[in-house]
Amino acid sequence: MPESDAQWLINLHTACSGEGMAASFQPIVDTARGTVVGYEALARFPGFGEKNPEAWFAAARRHSLAAQLEAAALRRALAFRPSLPTNCFMAVNVSPDLLGTEDVRSVWREHSDLGGIVVELTEQMPIESYVDLEPDLNSLRAAGALIAVDDAGAGYAGLRHLLSIRPSLIKIDRELVQGVDRDEAKRALIRMLGMFASQVDAWILAEGVETAQELDALASLGVPLLQGYFLARPAPAWATLDVDVAHRLASRPLAKHPQILRDLVESATTAESTPRAQKAFLADQGLDVVVLMSANGRPEALLDASGAGLGVVSPGMRANLDTPIAQALDRAMTRPASSRFHPLLVTDNAGRFAGIARLERMITALTTAANFDPQS
Repeated sequence: MPESDAQWLINLHTACSGEGMAASFQPIVDTARGTVVGYEALARFPGFGEKNPEAWFAAARRHSLAAQLEAAALRRALAFRPSLPTNCFMAVNVSPDLLGTEDVRSVWREHSDLGGIVVELTEQMPIESYVDLEPDLNSLRAAGALIAVDDAGAGYAGLRHLLSIRPSLIKIDRELVQGVDRDEAKRALIRMLGMFASQVDAWILAEGVETAQELDALASLGVPLLQGYFLARPAPAWATLDVDVAHRLASRPLAKHPQILRDLVESATTAESTPRAQKAFLADQGLDVVVLMSANGRPEALLDASGAGLGVVSPGMRANLDTPIAQALDRAMTRPASSRFHPLLVTDNAGRFAGIARLERMITALTTAANFDPQS
């Protein structure tokens, strides 16, 4: 049942005093090493009937208590700072329009040294004046804090936003991350953000990673930091990374300029029969191909979404993990026109299935390498 205005006021004043509010922490992961390097602090409201943080902060704005509630959330998160694991940072969220309020400024004054703290400027409200933000941003930086821009690629976080604030950390919006394994335009934009970040001495962080395929795609793009439910959900301090996810990342080195199929391989859904493949397509509307496996666990063929209902199976072309990309493309072009642009089935030296390599990724890898090669 929705809270009345009178009840919201009571609850908000209670939460602003620090009662009934808690902090949860979502791990931020180093893509190359497969280790947790930071945590984003998130406000939670276990002592109340309404649990949704978005509802709380929206109600706080309606009742002119936004600055007080954000200050209370900051204090709750920073109370955990003494136990923060070694070599990890803590990211905290602040609305840009509240950064200059006395309530929020008073929180920073309680901490003379803000080393290891990342202040994320959220995207709920537009930034009216970048000049007005400068004194507070400069003060935070002088105290040792880093500045992050949240949801880059969406809302108000446009190029002017990035150029004016010059953040140390650029968080890529979930909308860009979702389905990145199947969207070449999204991959191109993330690649461009990475190039921009490297030029201004910043890091990029992809948030909202929810599938193994998204993780693999982002790792192949060289995104250094990842965050999302597939890696770890928000939890009490201090959650560690799932062993299987850590191994997946650690065993997949990043390739800045891919040269062999191993650098581009991505996971794929497999099935032992056409009927099972058809069920996989029905269960996941975004699935484009299923790899049909033989009885001895070897990849044999591809079934695509368009032919699923008819049971149309295309013999798959297999290639070794260490096959040079250019050589693999040459081989792929010898296939019949109907299957010429299907992904390749990639295997290890023992013939075991390692994943698939998409032709569009192979072509992009070659053209990107050529663009960066001073001899080309």
